[in-house]
Amino acid sequence: MNRKLYQSLTWLLWLALPLTALRFWMVWDQLPARMATHFNANWQPNGWMSKEVALAFALGMTLFILVIFTAILYLMQKQESARAIAWPFLAFSYCTVGFIFFVNSKVVAYNLGQGSADVGPWIFLVPVAVIGFTVVYLLASRRDPLPSSVVLADEVHGSALWGLVLMVSAAAGMVSMLRAPLAAFRLGIGLVFVFLLACGFAAWSGFHYVFTRNGLEIRALGFRLRSVPVEQIHQYGVGSWNFLRGYGIRGVGNRRAYVWGNRGVQLATAQGEIFLGHDDPDRIVRDLDMIRHHLRGQEASRT
Repeated sequence: MNRKLYQSLTWLLWLALPLTALRFWMVWDQLPARMATHFNANWQPNGWMSKEVALAFALGMTLFILVIFTAILYLMQKQESARAIAWPFLAFSYCTVGFIFFVNSKVVAYNLGQGSADVGPWIFLVPVAVIGFTVVYLLASRRDPLPSSVVLADEVHGSALWGLVLMVSAAAGMVSMLRAPLAAFRLGIGLVFVFLLACGFAAWSGFHYVFTRNGLEIRALGFRLRSVPVEQIHQYGVGSWNFLRGYGIRGVGNRRAYVWGNRGVQLATAQGEIFLGHDDPDRIVRDLDMIRHHLRGQEASRT
């Protein structure tokens, strides 16, 4: 990893702040005292602010995003296990910050009478970036597949409630998509709809913990999320999960959780910490005991 280039590009993101201020300052005397700052699906104004408040809001939103992204990017370069997704997240940060700057510029241009506030196809830049980063994140964290072996146990951990909530949210997004008057708007909402629907199916069908003699594989919707060789599992025990930390696939770096509830098993492995959510954690412990027993048997036979 080229740290100097990475750090330079991280701080380069902050140019969005003075550039936003410069965009307002160059036309400050031409802006109306009361600016249109919010628009409906037809890109007609339905919210207004004074130009001073509009400037403060644009700078405040940009500053908030920059602080969060800079902190995450800094932590990623410090953690060895997170460096695989550091560059993709940097690209995602540029997409997000660039889109915010673009929207602020369009608002200024509209209030100068220089065209519509319609951002066109750029409206789905952030949803595409979110989906792209999610795919890269999952691929980077799943490790090498385990050698094929007999399946000793297959446990499922899901949540029909969360699946229903996400599917209802996806259905609401589909209704909004069908009613949206602009094609670009429909495309952006459609991407969110597909993402929420996939998350809903994943929650409904659950995480599959596949235990073999070679270790543990974690899957969702038939996709391999993580592989943990049995010899890399050091310790494990029943634990609890705080709902404030969220559900689904959580964590970055060498910590990861696969959880739809508040109970599960905490594993300490050579790859980091893993939390396996499950309604009956004792079953997961028994399955881990079983594959560890097979490992000890193999080691004894070799000696």
